[in-house]
Amino acid sequence: MKMRKKSELPTKICPVCNRPFAWRKKWERDWDSVVYCSDACRSASKRQKSID
Repeated sequence: MKMRKKSELPTKICPVCNRPFAWRKKWERDWDSVVYCSDACRSASKRQKSID
């Protein structure tokens, strides 16, 4: 991937905190499967499901 400005990177909305998060080099291979912006939101999602 060539260098891009941050504003040109793809973004998604986290379903837990409803904040946008941008593509990171770390997620290059599995961007399609990234759902949460952080580990904290991932664990909060699991806690929320277990309560319901």
